[in-house]
Amino acid sequence: MSGEKTIYKIGITHGDLNGISYEVILKALADNKILDICTPIVYGLSKVAGYYKKNMQMQDFSFQYIKNAGQASLKKANLINLSETEVPVNMGESTPVAGKYAEMALSYACNDLKNKTIDAIVTAPINKNNIQSEQFHFPGHTEYLASAFGAENPLMMMISPAVKLAFVTNHVAIENVAKTISKELIIKKLQVLNQSLVKDFGCTNPKIAVLSLNPHAGDKGLIGKEEENVIIPAIREAFDQKIYAFGPYPADGLFGSGNYSKFDAVLAMYHDQGMIPFKILADREGVNYTAGLPIVRTSPAHGTGYDIAGKNIADEQSLRSAIYLAIDILRNRLQE
Repeated sequence: MSGEKTIYKIGITHGDLNGISYEVILKALADNKILDICTPIVYGLSKVAGYYKKNMQMQDFSFQYIKNAGQASLKKANLINLSETEVPVNMGESTPVAGKYAEMALSYACNDLKNKTIDAIVTAPINKNNIQSEQFHFPGHTEYLASAFGAENPLMMMISPAVKLAFVTNHVAIENVAKTISKELIIKKLQVLNQSLVKDFGCTNPKIAVLSLNPHAGDKGLIGKEEENVIIPAIREAFDQKIYAFGPYPADGLFGSGNYSKFDAVLAMYHDQGMIPFKILADREGVNYTAGLPIVRTSPAHGTGYDIAGKNIADEQSLRSAIYLAIDILRNRLQE
């Protein structure tokens, strides 16, 4: 093998234009060191980018405006302009226009992924309400991308130097969690998680901690029967498949004791059970990754940030980490 590194083309969708997306994108791409490891291609709006650039007084930064990914300059941050139309910017507000252009960016980027004109996608945060349309009728990016790329069992993962977390259920109301989880679903998630740890993160014989659903892991059925009837049988069957899953562990005990660090990943039963400790542990470094897809997609581990939009105080580190992680996963997949 030659010592030359591949410079990957990383597509970045602009997300909700009224949030902090443009601020964190501009801040991250203003660091020229990023051009040493990738060619960034933003799917966005040139006039909106200019508006935010002026608001942030970033006169020294400029995009290379291109019509398609094939025109991308290796020495500059690139932007594919989705429309020449004058698009209103309403910082901190949810608007139908913002939803329309968030979906458009995703659609363009997915087409380029399918055509292999970009190598991976980093998605800036969307508003899951205003993006809903005939083209987008999903709870979030994970489900949209699974549909676009024919993946039957996508897995939402949260990645940081401190911990890797995955979820059996994603955006499911608490009242529906217990009836959504099943032995079969947990096994499927463990299979995808185990494969991703090996293929995407270079783990050998990964160890996975599985969280319980009920307090105290159900206390042998006293505080709920899901552990005895669903989770433990799933762990045993997964172990028979040479997936080294252990538990179920009460979430408070596993994270409070620090024992999560003894595992390569943790599988949570529902969103907040895993997301709360993750965000505390990850600090600014958290990244959302969708495992189980034929393509590589990462995202910063924060939302639209309407409350701080336009104040020039948003932290770009999570987006930067998402770009780096996408590149790391692309490289790890080449090692197979």
